[in-house]
Amino acid sequence: MNAKLTKSRQSAICSDLGRVRLQLLYKASVHGFTGAAFHQQCDHRSPTVSVGYNDSGFVFGGYTKQPFNQSGGFVNDDKAFLFTFTGEQLLKYPVTGPGNAVKMIGNSGPYFGEALVLVHGSTPVAYSSPGNYYNFTAAEMHGDDLDLTECEVYQLYTDTYYSSPSPRLCRKREELIESIKSYKPTVGSVTRARVLLIGPVGAGKSSFFNSVNSVFRGHVTSQAISGSSSTSLTTQFRSYSVKAGREGKPLPIILCDTMGLEESKGAGLDIDDLNSILKGHLPDCYQFNPSAPLHPEAHGYHKSPGLKDKVHCVVYVIDSCKISIMPTGLEEKLDAIRRKVNLMGIPQLVLLTKVDEACPLVKEDVRNIYKSGYIKEMMQEVGSRLGVPLSCIIPVKNYSEELELVTDCDILLLSAVIQMLRFVDNYFDELSDRMSHMQTKE
Repeated sequence: MNAKLTKSRQSAICSDLGRVRLQLLYKASVHGFTGAAFHQQCDHRSPTVSVGYNDSGFVFGGYTKQPFNQSGGFVNDDKAFLFTFTGEQLLKYPVTGPGNAVKMIGNSGPYFGEALVLVHGSTPVAYSSPGNYYNFTAAEMHGDDLDLTECEVYQLYTDTYYSSPSPRLCRKREELIESIKSYKPTVGSVTRARVLLIGPVGAGKSSFFNSVNSVFRGHVTSQAISGSSSTSLTTQFRSYSVKAGREGKPLPIILCDTMGLEESKGAGLDIDDLNSILKGHLPDCYQFNPSAPLHPEAHGYHKSPGLKDKVHCVVYVIDSCKISIMPTGLEEKLDAIRRKVNLMGIPQLVLLTKVDEACPLVKEDVRNIYKSGYIKEMMQEVGSRLGVPLSCIIPVKNYSEELELVTDCDILLLSAVIQMLRFVDNYFDELSDRMSHMQTKE
């Protein structure tokens, strides 16, 4: 599910409530504008923020620390409040009758003390009655427009995810950063390792670059186009440099982003274009055309690429939530690509993304990533499907809805980059061995 609540408005709510993050539990357009659907997704979850949207552009709702249920009675909550947004600014209306802060009604959505109800009586409308346990002006809160276009409920997490990292983890993070900054390819003609990201549409290729870039920028950023779509948002071949800081030097690694793989023929990344990418022929910003691969006479075509232009490591980016439902056609494409890359002697890794969405244990704390039996099963399954050993599969969590960097996520991302650089070294070592062998024969 994609959150309708913007990141800036999520940030405004989180800043008011402390170091917390929001997880989307219920979305009426997905689960249904009914009390039953709301309770199925949200009962016994707390604390929560409920948000209503209308055609007039108002975004409004309420917060409660009490878990929802269907008892029919009122629940006390002295911390509850209603809110609305003026632009990106949060306006709060504290509870005036704590004993009647929230009412637990089975056939309705979030029900704040007879003052505000979202999804009223299992219909996509709001009920509003200022002064009943909350004081607000209807025109200010929702513009007197009670027809809802959307309703969302988020659970708040204040656990270890955003807790202050230990000195040991901070040192580990800095050591990884310095190791990447100081990396030098073992071949003199190459100054930066070229790593190609390949994967199905929406798996997180662009998001991985954005996440690594965020770590080195010191804040969450989004340079490469990323998001959710049924077709690839990346339509050009891009070679992204990561800089050490806003005006820092480029790091010794280039992450190459490609058009997403699609199951059907004539859609997504073309295998012939892939061949051109691997051999270093494809120019940066080349516009992909799935029905017609790059021609050697095309403008910008590198006819005589050097080793520095070629790909030194291939990384398959796979969504951990979709491994078990991977279409046969897509699996066959990946297998064909893997065989082609094998023949060219290029080392291959797998990035297993969205592990937090796949496993609640990891969602709770990303440090549980190597304790999760489910994630291990996913790693084994993707290894079996792609024909790669477990040692070549790296689970990571990209930055997607976070507003601040998290040390544990940074360490996973940086460790993945380190592993890529090690595989690049393997590629160069193999090239050197071949050259030595040829010279010995002569």
